[in-house]
Amino acid sequence: MALPTYSTMKHHLLPAATYSRLVPHATYHDAATIDEPTIKPQNRSRSAVNIPASLSNLLHLNLNHHTNPTGTHAGSSNNAMLDVENFNRQTPTYSPTEDISSMYSEIHGAADWSRLLSPLHPWLRREILKYGEFAQATYDAFDSNPFSQYGGSCKYGRHRLFEKLGLLRHGYDVTKYLYAMSHVDLPRWLERSLHAEAWSRDSNWMGYVAVSGGEESRRIGCRDIVVSWRGTVVPAEWLEDIQGKLESIESNDQSDIRVEHGFRSIYTSNAETTRYNKLSASEQVMGEIKRLVKFYQEKGEKVSITITGHSLGGALALLNAYEAASALPSVPVSVISFGAPRVGNEAFADRLKELGVKVLRMVVKQDVVPKMPGILFNEGMKMVENVTGTLDWVYTHVGVELGLNVKTSPYLKNCIDFAGFHNLEIYLHLVDGYVSSKSGFRCEAKRDVALINKASGMLREEIGIPPYWHQPANRGLVCNPYGRWTMPNRELEDIPSPYREGYEQLLN
Repeated sequence: MALPTYSTMKHHLLPAATYSRLVPHATYHDAATIDEPTIKPQNRSRSAVNIPASLSNLLHLNLNHHTNPTGTHAGSSNNAMLDVENFNRQTPTYSPTEDISSMYSEIHGAADWSRLLSPLHPWLRREILKYGEFAQATYDAFDSNPFSQYGGSCKYGRHRLFEKLGLLRHGYDVTKYLYAMSHVDLPRWLERSLHAEAWSRDSNWMGYVAVSGGEESRRIGCRDIVVSWRGTVVPAEWLEDIQGKLESIESNDQSDIRVEHGFRSIYTSNAETTRYNKLSASEQVMGEIKRLVKFYQEKGEKVSITITGHSLGGALALLNAYEAASALPSVPVSVISFGAPRVGNEAFADRLKELGVKVLRMVVKQDVVPKMPGILFNEGMKMVENVTGTLDWVYTHVGVELGLNVKTSPYLKNCIDFAGFHNLEIYLHLVDGYVSSKSGFRCEAKRDVALINKASGMLREEIGIPPYWHQPANRGLVCNPYGRWTMPNRELEDIPSPYREGYEQLLN
């Protein structure tokens, strides 16, 4: 079912007259800095959820909360009144895009975004949101219904993906779907269809490759090849299924570069007996990247590779970036990730830096997933390594972090919701409102706040948006002409087929 995911109208926190009283104008100083109007968070609703102080301190979650006398969960209170009557629901949810080709290199991290993050440059913010929406597409289009014959696949054929999700405005075309399996038992990371005639018993749709069209390429200053990897949503999946085992990134086990066992398995596993993973995810994506790079470079175009993903998808993005930069040293490779975990050891991080891979990680302070694996043994052990020498089994993050905080948004409940903190729509909401670590939520954020409750219940109740509203009618069932309720048949274009994809690849 097509959903107007990104074409719905936004809510404003305050009427325009109040905006002008707060901060009349945004002030631009130069091409890389801007002062934007912001809203300081008011006194927000209270929560009765308690977690051990030691765990909170260990994970650095910044969970300052209070307990009701009744000891029950507290929703949003009237202590921080929102001007609900004056919400403007008749304004666009995104701004017109500008020509950013003059800042192509900076926006892709040539200087590690040094001039663009504090305050966050509006051009970079829009690009982060664009790549975040590409990552969100892997969730919105994923068939997670275990009773569906196509559970674990994409709901739409690649030619219709962006049309169905309202993403045609970004000006990209999907060129290939990516599938993954794992030789490691990761039951919560890969979905399985229970249908007797399931499309696949061992593979999942894990993302796609897309490329910018001519108009978008001129706007951004290059032909942008995007890889978007699907992740996982619920932190419990990480707590229960994370392997926590570092292994050599090379199959011969001779390298000091080590990455997490489960991530590498998903990225590199293949089996001749499968329909969709005769080639591993690694082989699929690298074959398509090399094909596109060769095609556009032969036409004399400047080419870049941008890899994005949320959660597990952010981990796969790093493995993909390592391989792409190694194979194509003349092409700039950048990673824009959201809520991504640590992937490898310090040698892995150092090698990515040597290869010139630029990594910008969006991290919500209250999200536990970016603190894993390696909650105890991580980059914080630098002082120990001064004595012991480099420890190959210590995890470390890669690249530049843009820190976000749920407490800055006046739209969100003051509650403890680990799944909500990890939700990609929360990340995109906070990026949209971010100016700097020392300022409040910006008044001119345009992204529709209703999207927060698409797969969570973190939006304040007085805004009037029900939690978890993004659900198929009748759990996906339709009534057929005989009055019987059944799972609907997909249109031919939307039925996964390795043969069709292989034939299209030959035509390309």
